[in-house]
Amino acid sequence: MKRVYLSLIVVSLLSACASEPQKTQTPVQVEDRTQAPKTTTQSADTRPLTPPVQSVSPLKDPNNVLSKRSVFYDYDSYDVKPEYKSMIEAHGQYLASNPKAKVFLQGNADERGSREYNISLGTKRAESVRKMLSVLGAKEEQMESVSFGEEKPRAECPEESCWSQNRRTDIVYQGE
Repeated sequence: MKRVYLSLIVVSLLSACASEPQKTQTPVQVEDRTQAPKTTTQSADTRPLTPPVQSVSPLKDPNNVLSKRSVFYDYDSYDVKPEYKSMIEAHGQYLASNPKAKVFLQGNADERGSREYNISLGTKRAESVRKMLSVLGAKEEQMESVSFGEEKPRAECPEESCWSQNRRTDIVYQGE
């Protein structure tokens, strides 16, 4: 019985090869049907249909408010505008729930004013964000303020469109 079955397989393989155009030959494996079929413990239905989703850090997810990191100010001001309060609240909650996270608050000013004045204004801007984060649950050891004054402009041109981009506090997480 085994010989007849094996012979039928060989004949069918030979006839299939003869009817196809000549290709490079690859070894043919013949299945041994004398052994019982192997059983598996996992059926095909239990495998996931989609690949697992890799989690993206909320700090880097562009759809998350935590990816927004700059607070902009009016001329000669360090008062946080209402439009930035929800962003600062989100960062405060993140810091409160992640005690190992640390931020650098970088205060900046536009090029108008003396170097000393702009350093002072940058410090006040960074400190205004620091105070808000502290009230929202961030610990003092998680935050460090620094002023760059006019030394780190985001845009360089002598007009309001550039100056408004340079009057800011940037929130930078350690390791970024």
